[in-house]
Amino acid sequence: MEHQNPLISPSKDLLVPTKQADASRAIVGNNSIAENYAFTGVHHIFDQHTKAVTMVKFANNETSRLCCSSLDGNLSVCDVSSNPPCVLAILRGHTSGVPALEWSANNDFIASVSLDATIRLWKSSDFSCLRILNEPNHAQILCCIFQPSNNNLILIGNNRGEIRILNVSAGLFLKNSCKVGGNILILTSDTNGKIIWTGNDRGEILAIICEVNGGMCKGKKLTIDPNICITSLSYRTWISREARDPLLLVNATNNSISLFSVIDEEGGLQLKRKFQNRHTRHVVKSTFCPIMSFRQGACVVTGSEDGNVYFMNVEKNSDKAIVNTLQGHSNTVLSVSFNCDESLLATSDLDGLVIIWKRQNNE
Repeated sequence: MEHQNPLISPSKDLLVPTKQADASRAIVGNNSIAENYAFTGVHHIFDQHTKAVTMVKFANNETSRLCCSSLDGNLSVCDVSSNPPCVLAILRGHTSGVPALEWSANNDFIASVSLDATIRLWKSSDFSCLRILNEPNHAQILCCIFQPSNNNLILIGNNRGEIRILNVSAGLFLKNSCKVGGNILILTSDTNGKIIWTGNDRGEILAIICEVNGGMCKGKKLTIDPNICITSLSYRTWISREARDPLLLVNATNNSISLFSVIDEEGGLQLKRKFQNRHTRHVVKSTFCPIMSFRQGACVVTGSEDGNVYFMNVEKNSDKAIVNTLQGHSNTVLSVSFNCDESLLATSDLDGLVIIWKRQNNE
């Protein structure tokens, strides 16, 4: 889920980038994609977690606050811009691993979900736990997102193949749920929250149409391969002057990272490009780079089971797509997150390390 998405409707009547966007291109410079994503090295390494760090996520539209979730059952909030970078707090309370977290739109709250069948809501100002809610069927909760159009609602996916909605202020799960099947490993949404996409361990990506009152109905479904897992989904309204259609970035355990076009209002997908990435087992994630809309090309960053972090120009053919590689992890890289101005990149691995990388200043 990308809160840095341009706040632009995919409607054809509204502003979209054009190939003649010279002024906007001048803002970001005429450097190549490889030059834009050159890094000076490691800014800091965090090692406060004792097991795999499943997710790293910078606060929305911020450069310094980073939250991490881990299979050790804890979360941590770090300040990566202080001198030296520091851990602000360890959020304790879950009794089992934490596969996912999410910042609310205004960064006031952090939601975390756990294999202990609970979701917790934390206050980011003092790191207190505001709410603890049990999954209605005591199922392991594997992923969560805030509903973009109503941050009072949180959607969760569990290991019983169900999508459920939590009303934060009421502290209750809504009665309705959507049965998808399998283990729901990942959720993402379009900019306004009308369409939610889910990925599971049956190789399925299902679009769910969300109504204002919390109702859900199934949209289009794509089955890539019933024997693989969909581990990462990221949505963008548009990513560059050359790619002005809504896109979904997908990681799957068939050694692939793929780019799909969203082709209709029911969330239907059409494969645009597919790239190789070492990935057969773990929940590896990727993300669109936040600043890219008017550059030549469009870049994404992904973790990999070979321990590397890859930057790919998704507008190039597969054999020419990799524009940069960061080497520093000694185990599978699970999660990646850019801060809002792309000055720092956070990556996490299976051993519990979090590396903060500093981007080269090309201005």
